Amino acid sequence: MTTIRDVAKHANVSVATVSRVTNKKGYVSKEAEHAVLKSIKELNYRPNSVARSLYHKTSGMIGLVLPDISNPYFPELARAIEDVALTYGYTVVLCNTDEEIEKEKKYFDALKQKYVDGIILTTSSLSFDEYEELDLPIVALDRVIGDHIPTVVSNNREGGKTATEHLVKCDCKFLAHIRGPRGVNPADERYIGFKEVVNKLGIPNVVVDANFNIDQAEKVTREILTKNPKIDGIFASSDVMAAGVMKAAHTVGKKIPEDLKLVGFDGIPLGDMLVPSLTTVEQSIYKMGALSARLLIKQIEKVPLDSYYYELPTTLKERETTRQRGEIT
Repeated sequence: MTTIRDVAKHANVSVATVSRVTNKKGYVSKEAEHAVLKSIKELNYRPNSVARSLYHKTSGMIGLVLPDISNPYFPELARAIEDVALTYGYTVVLCNTDEEIEKEKKYFDALKQKYVDGIILTTSSLSFDEYEELDLPIVALDRVIGDHIPTVVSNNREGGKTATEHLVKCDCKFLAHIRGPRGVNPADERYIGFKEVVNKLGIPNVVVDANFNIDQAEKVTREILTKNPKIDGIFASSDVMAAGVMKAAHTVGKKIPEDLKLVGFDGIPLGDMLVPSLTTVEQSIYKMGALSARLLIKQIEKVPLDSYYYELPTTLKERETTRQRGEIT
């Protein structure tokens, strides 16, 4: 492997001169620069990326911190972030925290040691002060951490209202909401949207907590359908949770959509694969990921931001889980 000393010897210059050329720092005469670049090309020399990151305190890497990579929603975000990052010459380091605070802290320590240029967060386990202490460009994606951290989210409250109003439009008389974890902004906002509609219209309802996973959603749904057999409409806080609702409904003998209508949230491909296919509130997942990457890169490259808060609209994607009897084929 060709070393920096080999280049220096071939170009008949010092190692320091080669370093100044490759790092683009310090004065080098035109003749010396030409000799070094010619030697680099002829010897096929590639500068040591680790050494360069130590010298510059940069790496050309972006950290992406996710709470649960097994949830299909997050790989879609990651794909968009990676696409944009690569376009601008950055690589993405994926960190899956499993929603564990200590694991998240360990990742932050590792990322700082690797001199990552910035971090995109889809978690919010730590305090605002702890994130500030990282002293790195940060973008909060699908989470709200603080006013001074650029944030990209969907209009979750409006999406929750849309989902609930659609169930009412489908003649549901007793609604349930399988909400996401308390303290997680998207889950809280979707819950608020649900409550705004049921309270305004005076519709009987029940709300139960669950995490964004199939198994827990199935468990709590089975329990509430057993205790409240009159429930005829459910709004699940994510599409993955909606899949758990469908399993529970089958277990207790309720047919979807004949006996029970269901709306999810996210718009991931899973919804179209389920049988019956899932009515859902669709987020602009790719746009969210791409926008967050651009905002982070702007910070890294010292480009002023037009805004620190971006809220993208949601749309209702109507499928078979809310079809009326006459509409089912």
